[in-house]
Amino acid sequence: MARYEYDVFLSFRGEDTRKSFTDHLYNAFVRQGIYTFRDGEELEKGQPISSKLLQAIQDSRIALVIFSRTYASSSWCLDELAKIVECRKEMGQKVFPIFYHVDPSEVRKQTGSFGEAFDAHEQRFKDGLEKLEQDRSTTHFLLYPKDEERIDAQEHFKDGLEKVQKWRAALMEVANLSGFHLQHRQESEFIEKIIDAIHDELSPFSKDLGLVGIGSRLEEIMKLCSSTEKENDVFFIGISGMGGIGKTTLARAFYDKISSQFQVRSFLENVREVSKRDGVATLQEQLFLDFQMKSYTKKRDVHRGSSEIAHKLRHKKALIILDDVDELEQLQGLAGSHNWFGQGSRIIITTRDEHLLISHGVDRRYKAKELNIYESLELFSRKAFKNDHPPNDYMELSHDFVNYAKGLPLAIEVLGPFLCGKSIKEWESAFSRLKKNPEGRIMSALLISLDGLHKEEKEIFLDIACFFKGHDKDHVTEILESLGFESIIGICDLIHKSLITVVGGKLWMHDLLQEMGWEIVRRECPDEPGNWSRLWHSIDVLDVMTMIR
Repeated sequence: MARYEYDVFLSFRGEDTRKSFTDHLYNAFVRQGIYTFRDGEELEKGQPISSKLLQAIQDSRIALVIFSRTYASSSWCLDELAKIVECRKEMGQKVFPIFYHVDPSEVRKQTGSFGEAFDAHEQRFKDGLEKLEQDRSTTHFLLYPKDEERIDAQEHFKDGLEKVQKWRAALMEVANLSGFHLQHRQESEFIEKIIDAIHDELSPFSKDLGLVGIGSRLEEIMKLCSSTEKENDVFFIGISGMGGIGKTTLARAFYDKISSQFQVRSFLENVREVSKRDGVATLQEQLFLDFQMKSYTKKRDVHRGSSEIAHKLRHKKALIILDDVDELEQLQGLAGSHNWFGQGSRIIITTRDEHLLISHGVDRRYKAKELNIYESLELFSRKAFKNDHPPNDYMELSHDFVNYAKGLPLAIEVLGPFLCGKSIKEWESAFSRLKKNPEGRIMSALLISLDGLHKEEKEIFLDIACFFKGHDKDHVTEILESLGFESIIGICDLIHKSLITVVGGKLWMHDLLQEMGWEIVRRECPDEPGNWSRLWHSIDVLDVMTMIR
């Protein structure tokens, strides 16, 4: 896949738009973090198009061609246009025309000022040829005293006529593409529309960043956000799921895709961790820093901070991502209710605890999904081999590791880089060790899911991990009730916290969560199974029974 130096290349007629529309558009791209190339004012003064510009066109993912009244009168602009069309055909570069105070049909049909410009280009080269066809007067020989110079001049004018035809074809091709027409709109509104469209074009390239399986999941979130009775409704969306399943990655992709559509925006990462360490007031301060509202004064009073958020944002179209929330108080302090925000606002909440979303009254909930086998293998291959597919001699072992991860992106993100560059023997050894001792970084991340569980809920989780995975939910509930547990509410809470699920009436959990449960029990006394609170493998049971006898 091609690597690009720039997101956008701007092709424009300097004297028409450099200090007005193009300048405003360029600055808007800069504010949005869209890396854009526009030529310097001094470059256009040179006669031939510079190699720097030709390279910049080739190194840009998207080309925006701003057709203004005198665009076609510049051979410089037309050379740029021809190169852009070449890159579109050979490299798949995206190209969008912008019709700035010109009629699109005039550009497409090459009439009006565009027709006049091309006629002038053609006439210039024809005139040159006609002079060469004149009788060999003294003047002629003074102009071209040597035969080779006359031949060079003749070739120059012939090439020029061919170039004009190439320019015409390039202009017709680009002008017929889907693009943007200013018409009678305000320029600020027009620029906003262009920014939104370019953001949408750039977002599918998430695979360049190693993101796999995001596209289809992002579409589902977009549908949830747009399925409101009124387009301008304030909308809360919750994304829940077990640790490491990709909730934050999905929220980030959503934020990157639509953030330009909002007046103010903020992505608050690690809400759980930051609020535990520094308090919710610190997160409130970060919100206002992100919104660039300098009137906000630091407070350690969460209630007063909430009041100020509601007061300052009630007329603002805001996008807020609250990532990894684990307590209702965090939501109440940062996004208490719909009437805190202006029309069209979107509040996205990621959490391991679905019940938080229910308690806070979010409008829609999305349950994050594991990667399927094809997505898992692609992500693993990208991390382990920097390629979309494993080499043939590593294929079987790659499937072993992918099956171990069971679609959990976190596990793949940890295992892939660890195995990168290692030999097949090392891979075999690593997998053998992994089956005996789960990878510590994966377990550490999953253990966070148990934070805040009641002691009884934790005991129920360990019992399901060790004995009851795959068993009938109602039957397990009865067994646990007989042991003194309040198992109905306990199992319900574990489901809400994405630690267990119910499939076909049977209790189920991700294999790595089950391994985490086993690891918790083993750590009670690592080398003495007889001192563990639970025994689930027949070998361990036999060893302990033998020692007792």
